[in-house]
Amino acid sequence: MTGLTLYVRSRQVPAALGAAVAGTAIAWLLATAFSVKGEVSSTVLALTVLLLVAVATTTLGGPDDTLDRTAARPWGWLRMSHLATALGCVLMLLLATLLTGTRFGPFGCVVRDAAGLLGLTALGTATVGTARSWFLPLGWTLGAAAFLGMGTAGEALTWQTQASGSRPAAVVAAVLTAAGTAAYVSRGPRTTAGDLVTEPVWCR
Repeated sequence: MTGLTLYVRSRQVPAALGAAVAGTAIAWLLATAFSVKGEVSSTVLALTVLLLVAVATTTLGGPDDTLDRTAARPWGWLRMSHLATALGCVLMLLLATLLTGTRFGPFGCVVRDAAGLLGLTALGTATVGTARSWFLPLGWTLGAAAFLGMGTAGEALTWQTQASGSRPAAVVAAVLTAAGTAAYVSRGPRTTAGDLVTEPVWCR
């Protein structure tokens, strides 16, 4: 078994991929059943992207991040590739619906929301740990879905639900993507106190 296979299995990537496919299918079926044909609303799109990013979040940390750091591996390259692959999977799942009657689009909004929310989650993973990294993306997206952003500040604060041509929304998403990627690639997932492995006294 190769090191890459062990890395993928330790982060439960196969299970997460299956959950992402199932989540996309359920969201598409619900949108087909309860909305008119064509592109779904920006709110439905943002919430669906949030669901897929939450699934991807479970793969950003292993069962023991402290132990992982002791291995001689190119962690920066692995983490960058991991984020890029997660983003690619989210995009492919949502963009596949463009071939159907109920579409998750437009393309610009899909890319912006997926990259921005994944970057925000990666930033949370590096600062507060994987288990808590989804708190801010969830609260921010629900707030954006509940309020209509007006003006530059409003569009920036509700960037997830803005039209694809919104410059403030694009800037916020780009900043979150860059900051989250830099933090996660350089630091990796933060190890919280509950995740630390305590060495028994008799082993010292």
